[in-house]
Amino acid sequence: MKYEILYPEAFPVVKFNLNRGEKIKAESDAMVAMSATIDVEGKMDGGILSGLARKFLSGESMFFQELTARRGPGEILIGHALPGGILDVELDGSYGLTVQKDGFLAGTEGINVDTKVQSLSRGFLSGEGFFILNVTGKGTVFVSSYGMIHPINLEAGEEILVDNGHLVAWPDYMDYKVEKASSGWISSLTSGEGFVCRFKGPGVVLIQTRNPEAFEGWIKSFIPVRSSD
Repeated sequence: MKYEILYPEAFPVVKFNLNRGEKIKAESDAMVAMSATIDVEGKMDGGILSGLARKFLSGESMFFQELTARRGPGEILIGHALPGGILDVELDGSYGLTVQKDGFLAGTEGINVDTKVQSLSRGFLSGEGFFILNVTGKGTVFVSSYGMIHPINLEAGEEILVDNGHLVAWPDYMDYKVEKASSGWISSLTSGEGFVCRFKGPGVVLIQTRNPEAFEGWIKSFIPVRSSD
């Protein structure tokens, strides 16, 4: 299977060229266009319990798209709803990838997507919720973002503080702590940062250059509030 990320500088899509019998897995409604030789089906990765967990616990779609080249080779274009980047990540099976809500776009055969339970403090304070996505297996994962994706490569012992709203994905072997952005509560709240995640290397943390929640708040500021009278 060959693929190419087109228009990476703005509004990218992934073009897959599948041989007969090959398939990919994508987030619901991700298909932009496909050859007539491709069949698309709704599938629940891991069965009904995993599908329900993704829907009601992590806020993801219950179903994935499974696109298969059944009648010969074909081409597929995959995209996502937000104006942002797409990055391909190779997994060799030795570790998984923890992905924020709405961050998983697609994966090749051999990639599995499930929900992962965070600790009480992480789920409550990190802004990611108590259930996040855990991507495992061997193959290529495609993650998407709001804004461009910027990788931060940490050496052993090196640390980085990341604003919660800018997280995209990180290896599941990396440990992180949720803490105040400043030393004091008042400074943390008045600075507008609140809580951040402290990651410690080695590992690569993928962040997005824009915060979707901040953008949502900006849009709402232009919507007039209706009077209850």
